[in-house]
Amino acid sequence: MKDGTDVGQLQGLLKARNKKMSMAALIPGLAIKVEGYYLETRLIAQTVRFKGNDLKQAEAIEAGMHETKVQGQENEEELAKQKAELEAQRQALHEQEAKVAANQAAIAANKATIDAAVARFGQLDDYYILDEVTVYFANGKVKVDPKYNPQLMALVEKAKPINGYMIEVKGYASSSGNAASNQKLSEDRAGNVTNILLQQGKTPLTRMLAPGAMGESEQVGNAKTREGEAENRRVVVRVLQNKAIAGV
Repeated sequence: MKDGTDVGQLQGLLKARNKKMSMAALIPGLAIKVEGYYLETRLIAQTVRFKGNDLKQAEAIEAGMHETKVQGQENEEELAKQKAELEAQRQALHEQEAKVAANQAAIAANKATIDAAVARFGQLDDYYILDEVTVYFANGKVKVDPKYNPQLMALVEKAKPINGYMIEVKGYASSSGNAASNQKLSEDRAGNVTNILLQQGKTPLTRMLAPGAMGESEQVGNAKTREGEAENRRVVVRVLQNKAIAGV
């Protein structure tokens, strides 16, 4: 093609009329008839003719191709968006897995510290009892009377400055009733007192020995009297310091 190429649209019933068109009308898919001459290996078009119906068909094809191209672009953008969301989810999952692994490592380290403390106190028999609080319970009850909270909090505060302190909690029950029920009562009583020390007193778990459920053992009161039975329904909380840690 050259600037002087004659471009025209054949019109009329016999396609005898020629409507001059610009080269912009030559769109992809348009059937055309070209007359010209060869210059070396190139065809130089002098006239280009096409029918009106062919132009409309080519325009329809081009419009369809445009819509297809737009839809394809939208599909690619949506796919890219989905890939980005998937990558964000994968990254979030990776971070969550890392947090879980870190928590598990912290739990394992904490357990190792507790086990070491328990073993240390189990192996060394001589220790100081630096302070003690006794919590009493009603018959068959495991709930801690709120009146004991100030005493327990004071015990926690007194323990804090002591080097290497540990807190021991032992639960007891009276001998009335069956032994299995009394064992469970002593366990629940010790557990409830321990929870107060941990939650309200903010005592580190590493400073707590495992709560002891002593059941009917170590009766301190006369089991044949009401007063003696009341003395046996108790939890004893002690602040301990091993003599080896104290430097004695």
